[in-house]
Amino acid sequence: MVSDAVAAPRRRTAAVPLLVAAVLVAGTAWAFWPQVADNAALLALWMPVLLLGFLQNILIGAVAIAAGTAAGLLVGALQISPVRPLRWPARAFVLFFRNSPWLVFIYFMTYILPFEIVLGRSYLPFPDWLKATVGLALPASANVAEIFRGAIMSIPSAQWDAASCLSFSRSQIFRLIILPQCLRRMLPPWMNLYAIITKGTVLASLVGVTEVLTTAQRAANSVHRTDFTLLVYLTVFLLFFLYCYPIARLTRRLERRHAGR
Repeated sequence: MVSDAVAAPRRRTAAVPLLVAAVLVAGTAWAFWPQVADNAALLALWMPVLLLGFLQNILIGAVAIAAGTAAGLLVGALQISPVRPLRWPARAFVLFFRNSPWLVFIYFMTYILPFEIVLGRSYLPFPDWLKATVGLALPASANVAEIFRGAIMSIPSAQWDAASCLSFSRSQIFRLIILPQCLRRMLPPWMNLYAIITKGTVLASLVGVTEVLTTAQRAANSVHRTDFTLLVYLTVFLLFFLYCYPIARLTRRLERRHAGR
């Protein structure tokens, strides 16, 4: 009975964003009801292109968080290193890339990275979307490093002492005891960071990357009607909402499960 009473408010809270999105869609449709059929037909023509652009956003976000996670785990481990020459540069890296605008990194990488890479007699293109991905991976790596450091510091020091008494080496303690717990504690904030990075991929449109926002602008400019422009941008909003909202719900569920343990 108690669990049912607790679960009911949670279900109602989870339904609030969906209700807000439905009201927003219904209100827009009501405001421009005379043009709904015409706009729906135009949107149907542009929808495959919008979805293709949104897949580009997902690709940029996935590659950025993957590269940022790989680099962030290394930097996070260096932050807690007992060797000061390794610890201080890692902390400076985290402080710099966590507290600087993402758009600056995207612009910087767009101009500093080459348009193509020469390997012998071969020329490999370095597209703009990959430059934007590098620009997003740098702050992502700094945030992952801080998440990793916080997860390690949250483990009670008594576990290190107890494992040392059992003749475990420092590397064995970290690999077999500390790291598995850290990964579970890192997962909710890491998923939240991934959702933020995915939403931040729209910044790539400012450096010429063809993604969903660029496609939406082209669709709006092709019709030159305010009602259709609102419908297109509302569609972009719903695409990101439908992709990121399940991630947010799963993150909350994992946080509650971890708190229960």
